[in-house]
Amino acid sequence: MQPIALVTGGSRGIGAATALLLAEQGYDLCINYNSNQQAAQTLQQQIAELGRRVIIVQADISNEADVVRLFKTVDSELGSLTALVNNAGILQQQMRVEDMTAQRINQILTTNVTGYFLCCREAVKRMSLKNNGQGGAIVNVGSVASRLGGANEYVDYAASKGAVDTLTTGLALEVAGEGIRVNCVRPGLIYTEMHAAGGEPGRVDRIAPSLPMGRGGQPSEVAQAIAWLLSEQASYATGTFVDLAGGR
Repeated sequence: MQPIALVTGGSRGIGAATALLLAEQGYDLCINYNSNQQAAQTLQQQIAELGRRVIIVQADISNEADVVRLFKTVDSELGSLTALVNNAGILQQQMRVEDMTAQRINQILTTNVTGYFLCCREAVKRMSLKNNGQGGAIVNVGSVASRLGGANEYVDYAASKGAVDTLTTGLALEVAGEGIRVNCVRPGLIYTEMHAAGGEPGRVDRIAPSLPMGRGGQPSEVAQAIAWLLSEQASYATGTFVDLAGGR
């Protein structure tokens, strides 16, 4: 069976690195993006040059109708989904809890939690042996912030990733007998554009010297762990967490 992967938030950073690696490993790809169409198109061209089928689909994973449309597009243009990388996520300006608004908190939770749930729901509907699927694998991209807390910067983001941890554990148990493995990678300080959204583009360089390994990580290093968890080499792993945080 031809492996087909959907990578949400796949136009840049960890998502883009993962999509490229999966293409190199023989997957056909759907790259989901929210707003950065140009980056998605550039990545699409790179993957097509590797000889893989690849589509790009704009969808806001916090919007249920968008998620349904996204998965239906994969059905019609690529075929039976075998792998989901739940990677799309947002954070906001660094801020203490006492200054956060409900609007900010809800935006974080709707994208980072509800969006992950919706994508998992649609993937299970297609993959589950109970639903006449062929099985598959899901990797949720969490964060070591879920156990560190994000104090003084983004406790709301950290809390959303705590929910991703629980989703991973619960869903893994729920579908283990239906041919679906559900695992999670938890990156630490990785060189991506996300830090700029928090108001500090150089955050990795500021904190990296304090890490046991003394450096930040690269998206490609996270991608390797995601690809392994999706692969048959990880066939006995479900409900598993892989931390990629330089010892933090």
